[in-house]
Amino acid sequence: MSSQSHAAVLEAGSFRKVQFNLSLWVALALIAIGVSAGIYALFVGHHHALGVTREVPWGIAISTYAYFAIISTGLCGLAALSHLFGGNNLAPVANRMVWLSIAAIFGAFLVIGLELENVWRMPLGVILYPNPTSNIWWMGTLYGLAVGIMMVEMYLIVTRRFKLAIALGVCAAVTELFANSNLGSVFASLNARPFWYGSQLPIFFLASAFLSGAAAIVIFTHASYSLRGKKVDTDDFKAMQSGGKVMLLMIFMIAIANGWKFVNFSVGNEALGEAAAVLTRGSLSTSFWVFELGIGLALPFALLLVTRLNSIEALSLSGLMVLVGQFFSRLNMVVAGQAIPQYSGFEGMPAYNSYVPTGPELAIIMSGFGVLGACFLIGEYFLGDRFRHHHAE
Repeated sequence: MSSQSHAAVLEAGSFRKVQFNLSLWVALALIAIGVSAGIYALFVGHHHALGVTREVPWGIAISTYAYFAIISTGLCGLAALSHLFGGNNLAPVANRMVWLSIAAIFGAFLVIGLELENVWRMPLGVILYPNPTSNIWWMGTLYGLAVGIMMVEMYLIVTRRFKLAIALGVCAAVTELFANSNLGSVFASLNARPFWYGSQLPIFFLASAFLSGAAAIVIFTHASYSLRGKKVDTDDFKAMQSGGKVMLLMIFMIAIANGWKFVNFSVGNEALGEAAAVLTRGSLSTSFWVFELGIGLALPFALLLVTRLNSIEALSLSGLMVLVGQFFSRLNMVVAGQAIPQYSGFEGMPAYNSYVPTGPELAIIMSGFGVLGACFLIGEYFLGDRFRHHHAE
């Protein structure tokens, strides 16, 4: 038996089998439930199965797509920086970040695919009917190109051709960063929605990407050791601490950006103020104050400062809180931007548009989490040696 195959056998045998199998079955069940919900919506009609309307055409599936795409961008960007500038503390987990970035974008693709009523038109349209003037065309094209490059990069990492893998990783990161800022531009270019419109949203998405990517790698690195019943080694703990530093910096930057955004809302036009009021004291106030700001920004920032990045449990809990907060941040942004009718103030028009996700919608978004979880587990089982030991070679 070769040394490589022997290492793979040892790697596969190091898992806590019960926990691993249960986690994998749960992830696969979430995928199956979500796909079933998408098929159900296809047959009964998306307008019956989903909570979106003509007034609120984008719902929780769109925000969840953006959520996973942003996580993917953050992981890819951090991995490229780690590979490109070797010797830094994040380098030991860079290969895992590449794999998780692929997994996150697959989760995003599944969610958006199940949400679309005619999903087959998307890949055909991108290829057969290119429209370079469309932000959405560029979004699909850039993310598709990025995931293709990352898959080749992952193959090169597995086959130990690291120099070429690093070059492709940089290309993938640049493509993902452009795709991410373009995703922000999809919202920011809609001048009919004042809450979104403006140049700040693409930059805000990039900051959110690095925050989410750092949080994700901290959580999944800890989870990889928990699955094996082992303590986190020194190199990976230092990588988690570096992830914590990235979280601290990005939380501070996003908090500043949020503060200025609401200052501008208070002196902006009436529609901006009304949309902001939906977040601060309206139907989304609990989601905004408790989940987006409290759990997603304030608590992890305080926890990381108090523990001084020296607690693995605190790092993982902070990462989890950040990802919860980022999920609600994307949802709040999408819904608040559509809460004020475009023709508000006219007689017979409602003051606010309402949106409540349906059961099939919730099932669809859970399929994205299932994809991410299943890919993480499969990657750890088959590629765990590549994730954890390449820096020692």
